[in-house]
Amino acid sequence: MSKLKSFDELFAGRHSDRDVIILCVRWYLRYKLSLRDLVETMAQRRLSLAHTTILRWVRRFAPGVRQTVEPL
Repeated sequence: MSKLKSFDELFAGRHSDRDVIILCVRWYLRYKLSLRDLVETMAQRRLSLAHTTILRWVRRFAPGVRQTVEPL
């Protein structure tokens, strides 16, 4: 079984702010939003993202977000 990584290790080398990544991944997992809905929501907050970027974040960070964030 692999050791859990800290948030700093998990997000090392990322160009985007980790709060934005966590927000997108949590919203995608919690509220059945499409990737394009999230792109539009982030655009309203003046952040330009591609839906494929959010998809890569979900694939990479969803297991870590599920384990480290308490359920709502």
